[in-house]
Amino acid sequence: MNKLFVYLKEYKKETILGPLFKLLEASFELFVPLVVASMIDVGIKTQDTGYIIRMCLILIALGVIGLVCSITAQYFAAKAAVGFVKKIRHALFRHIQSLSYTELDTLGASTMITRMTSDVNQVQNGTNLTLRLLLRSPFVVFGAMVMAFTIDWQAAMVFVVTIPLLCIVVFGIMLVSIPLYRKVQARLDRLLGITRENLTGVRVLRAFCKEEEEIAEFEQRNEDLTAVQKFVGRISALMNPVTYIIVNLAVVALIWTGAIRVETGILTQGMVIALYNYMSQILVELVKMANLIINITKAVACGNRIAAVFEITSSQKQSSSSPEKRKDAPEVEFRSVSLQYKGAGEDSLSGLSFSAMPGETIGVIGGTGSGKTSLVNLIPRFYDATGGQVLVQGADVQDYPLGELRGMVGVVPQKAVLFQGTVRDNLKWGNPDATDDELWDALASAQAQEVVESKQGGLDFEIEQAGRNLSGGQRQRLTIARALVRRPRILILDDSSSALDFATDAALRKSIRELPYSPTVFLVSQRASSIQYADRIVVLDDGEAVGIGKHEELLATCPVYQEIYNSQFRKEDA
Repeated sequence: MNKLFVYLKEYKKETILGPLFKLLEASFELFVPLVVASMIDVGIKTQDTGYIIRMCLILIALGVIGLVCSITAQYFAAKAAVGFVKKIRHALFRHIQSLSYTELDTLGASTMITRMTSDVNQVQNGTNLTLRLLLRSPFVVFGAMVMAFTIDWQAAMVFVVTIPLLCIVVFGIMLVSIPLYRKVQARLDRLLGITRENLTGVRVLRAFCKEEEEIAEFEQRNEDLTAVQKFVGRISALMNPVTYIIVNLAVVALIWTGAIRVETGILTQGMVIALYNYMSQILVELVKMANLIINITKAVACGNRIAAVFEITSSQKQSSSSPEKRKDAPEVEFRSVSLQYKGAGEDSLSGLSFSAMPGETIGVIGGTGSGKTSLVNLIPRFYDATGGQVLVQGADVQDYPLGELRGMVGVVPQKAVLFQGTVRDNLKWGNPDATDDELWDALASAQAQEVVESKQGGLDFEIEQAGRNLSGGQRQRLTIARALVRRPRILILDDSSSALDFATDAALRKSIRELPYSPTVFLVSQRASSIQYADRIVVLDDGEAVGIGKHEELLATCPVYQEIYNSQFRKEDA
């Protein structure tokens, strides 16, 4: 948590002025019982209406000044807390973006979302309360006790006995409650997890008629959460009755002691009422302090979870200068490449060696889990090879600055991902400076021109979140167009035409072959028909290249390719 305070440096003024104005408010509050005592002992006793009015005006003035100080303190505290958290959120998002796929896979999307939302909000709430109350409550408790002793030290001894008892009850209940609140948070996380899972997978859930089972599981998780919340609620609920019992007993002792001393002429009625008011102030502030510490504990726990993300560093080496490229080198070359994912028991790729010359099309085919996506993910360094080398233009990809390397590569992933905004906004991810003519050229090459022309607004058609107002095939074609807008040297199509019909798929492959800038294309597909005209085909089986060559060569020499091809193009028996 301490590492996060660096983001609070710009708000030094607010972190000083916020508590300062709160202390000013508390100081004025401590004078209120004395003014009331004076009103009773002088104004009411002598029936001096003018004096009573003057004391009332003083009370109003103290209230107004206290209100102004409170509002000012809240302004500075809120400004510091919101600004602090804004900087944390920006830094956290930037840090997450700098992590490699390996770290992102380890953390998990749901964990990062929780850190960015609920954990950050808890830190904000804790910071705000800390700036407003951390100094105020102890100041009021201590100040009220001092003021009580200035009135009468013997009557104030009731405070000496009462305050420790109140502290034991308040902080004892708090210490018991804090671990239970953590358990509540853990069970809430599990409940939110199953809720997120059901909402994102609702179509699959309904397709398999699992609604009742999921509802039952949700109800069970909800009951578990409710049971813990009720238990901790019962314990927390003890605070008010127990503290009020102690305070009421203290008030009885105070009034009894005060009555005796009033009778003897040592104290006045106003002084006894002032002592009672100071006792009430102490009770309120101790309860506030307990709640504050619970919130601070939650904020610190959440801050530590955020700081833990900052402590995770990218496993990828970053280069700051461009490597020396060779003009006569292959565009992409794999040299004895192997890849093992973090925590995996075996290699996903092993002993992979082949090259792709400029302008060539390399087909990649294999069964499910054979390593096709893993292979193409090594080129833009989404993952780093754990053995061997991946080279682009004769230089190791690890020697390139990531921005330069990925600027040379256009990637169309398996899952078509579009973002909320217009078609134009999405396509310009490929090249922010692209003209409308270039966008239409890319759409035509991706067989998406008709899609956009059929939508109201054309390039200004508004795409909803995740492209849910488009079909799967339309999303795929637009993501291909987005990659083509970049005019990349290396184009990776990772099974990106799976939702297209055969005619559209064929037209797409033809238009890519005819691109004027002739990129080196890596075409990953489950369809033999999609890659059979590639310059070279890499056949993968269990992470190994079991065949590399042209379509005809592989049909004659590679059993795995023969099996894939024959399963898709069965010849009828004569």
